Amino acid sequence: MEEMYDVIVLGTGLKECVLSGIMSVNGKKVLHIDQNDYYGGETASITPLEELYRRFNVNGPPEPMGRGREWNVDLVPKFLMANGQLVKMLLYTEVTRYIDFKVVDGSYVYKAGKIHKVPCTEEEALASDLMGIFEKRRFRKFLLFVVNFNDQCANTQYDFDPTKTTMRELYRKFDLGPEVMAFTGHALALYRTDDYLDLPCLETINRIKLYCESLAKYSKSPYLYPLYGLGELPQGFARLSALFGGIYMLNKPVDEILMKNGQVVGVKSEGEIAHCKQLICDPSYVPDQVKKTGRVIRAICILSHPIRDTNECTSCQIIIPQTQVNRKSDIYVCMVSCSHCVASDGKYVAIISTTVETEAPEKEIQPALELLEPVDQKFVSINDQFKPKLDGTKNQIFISRSYDATTNFETTCDDIKDMFRRMTGATLDFSDMWSSDNSDFQ
Repeated sequence: MEEMYDVIVLGTGLKECVLSGIMSVNGKKVLHIDQNDYYGGETASITPLEELYRRFNVNGPPEPMGRGREWNVDLVPKFLMANGQLVKMLLYTEVTRYIDFKVVDGSYVYKAGKIHKVPCTEEEALASDLMGIFEKRRFRKFLLFVVNFNDQCANTQYDFDPTKTTMRELYRKFDLGPEVMAFTGHALALYRTDDYLDLPCLETINRIKLYCESLAKYSKSPYLYPLYGLGELPQGFARLSALFGGIYMLNKPVDEILMKNGQVVGVKSEGEIAHCKQLICDPSYVPDQVKKTGRVIRAICILSHPIRDTNECTSCQIIIPQTQVNRKSDIYVCMVSCSHCVASDGKYVAIISTTVETEAPEKEIQPALELLEPVDQKFVSINDQFKPKLDGTKNQIFISRSYDATTNFETTCDDIKDMFRRMTGATLDFSDMWSSDNSDFQ
């Protein structure tokens, strides 16, 4: 193994696999090592079902649960925005050839103890009880403004500066009340907190615009989900890397990261040394080089029924805005089922996630658990969140951030692009990569 590589990658989480794939496509010599015997790391999909029970030290599974191999249960719940950054990365790298996707049936938001469908047509908006009749008109005017907004064209900006006007002030311009602000900021712009209200509105406009453009692609919802679970994503990028010469080693312990004059020079494993110019890894490989930023609780729930009040959806997202449950951050629910090849026939997998705010994390997700009752089995994890202490430009070690509680991949892609920029000095830009008639997303 004592060879020189341009890049050594430790861990097969999605971020690490995307970067190894892109580096390989760009002609870099890549060695990819994982101490686990499976792909995906923190973003793995666990199969068979028995392995999920073993992983969480839970007795079972009870019968009947179908064949264990029919199950592919995600550890980190996320959907892809149909017009989002990860879809553009998949198209750019042509990883779509390895993965099939299905549109998520619906998106919902929690209000006053009940869940309501996020309107995806003008007819649904008019019939929705999320807003009163006059607010619907004002909200429609606001959405038209957002869809037509162009930060390079002053005629679309209603005589305000989007880099200075706060989002709170913009809502006020359209006379939108607190409940519409909560629904818009959390179910459309997908913010976890209300901090965005007092920041310049440009970022929020772009987020809502992304939601609307993603929704326009398939009309059911703005979200996509890969058949057989999210674990297919890192495996797809791993195949891409291998196609361009990347070497993968699973179940390979990392004994030491070798340094010389303050820079990484290689990795030692089972007595062998591989030399490198740069190193990519997740926080678990360099605990002394990361700092804790918080905690996330996730609860995997196996159900024998679709979630109530979702019109029998086989897949959906539910957002519980923080203001509805007296919290500082939102609670998310992602639900998928046998129609996505992740569960046995008649079974559903709903995963709750949120940022931990108290010393009793399970109590914090109780409002979401009540929406799912009855629950056949629950698996709860509480994970620390980490980010690198340094940017890696001096020691050439580039560390990914932990996955947050959001149920889309936009923050994940932001981290990938930031790591790529720090490694290469170049910008990873997929702005022109979307093909509206791409047959891989159906």
